[in-house]
Amino acid sequence: MKTLQFREALREAMQEEMRTDETIFLMGEEVAEYNGAYKVSQGMLAEFGEKRIIDTPIAELGFAGIAVGAAMNGLRPIVEFMTFNFSLVAIDQVINSAAKMMSMSGGQFPMPIVFRGPTASAGMLSSQHSQAFENWYANCPGLKVVVPSNPYDAKGLLKAAIRDNDPVIFMESEQMYGDKGEVPEGEYIIPIGVADIKREGTDVTIVSFGKIIKQCYAAAEELAKEGISCEIIDLRTVRPIDYPTVIASVKKTNRCVIVEEAWPLASISSELAYNIQRYAFDNLDAPVMRVTCADVPLPYAPTLIEASLPNAPRIIKAVKQVLYKI
Repeated sequence: MKTLQFREALREAMQEEMRTDETIFLMGEEVAEYNGAYKVSQGMLAEFGEKRIIDTPIAELGFAGIAVGAAMNGLRPIVEFMTFNFSLVAIDQVINSAAKMMSMSGGQFPMPIVFRGPTASAGMLSSQHSQAFENWYANCPGLKVVVPSNPYDAKGLLKAAIRDNDPVIFMESEQMYGDKGEVPEGEYIIPIGVADIKREGTDVTIVSFGKIIKQCYAAAEELAKEGISCEIIDLRTVRPIDYPTVIASVKKTNRCVIVEEAWPLASISSELAYNIQRYAFDNLDAPVMRVTCADVPLPYAPTLIEASLPNAPRIIKAVKQVLYKI
């Protein structure tokens, strides 16, 4: 095993796939000459050349459309959005072209595209650069939505996404690019749609994904000091969702807290809560609790950001509520 930063794991995944398949190319703002806004593509221009590592204008709708056309003609584009906040400019191509082309063409045009980049909050970036879009894209049939929480998962899932013949939304975090973790030396793939039990427990199931998993770990460590055993499930993929893994855990612990960095209405946690009550109602000893963002645009001030986002103290409170300890 070797230790890699999150950004390095993503880079390795793209490099390994591009070395074996000449139809794969990367395009986006600053991915080439500048080595990527977050240095994910560092060194790739030198290795693969300007025909495969392509700097684009600040025109997300335009280069997303180019990617759709390229995929229809047998190529496998990777599109980097500098942030998924900017993908709103391109959402017509993502939803109305990429997600629907296979269906509208009667299966004649697969869409092997990966749209990747950071999502959600990243510090003092205020309302327009801090939104989480996982549930937005997961709402659309025809897309797969992947949200890894660590370098190991990031590399294995990105390789799976690049090989997939459907469009994949691959969502990262600016605050995770420097995170380090162990990654195998050899080839490995993590299948899309399979959750991972990151921590075994008996008293309550905590379900989350992406960078907020770290807050779940912190909460579980504090709760363990009080004799409360938390099972942590990392969904890794929010379309498709691995419901069987979640339901099996809830049937074991009989309680569930879902943590998500998103607004509460029509969120991934809403969908999970519905399916838990549908398939594990008789096993629940308490209502399912959710810990989400405050239902407001994210503020700029650090104190208000802290009050708005899911964090370990709020998770601890929710766990104690489902255990009837407060």
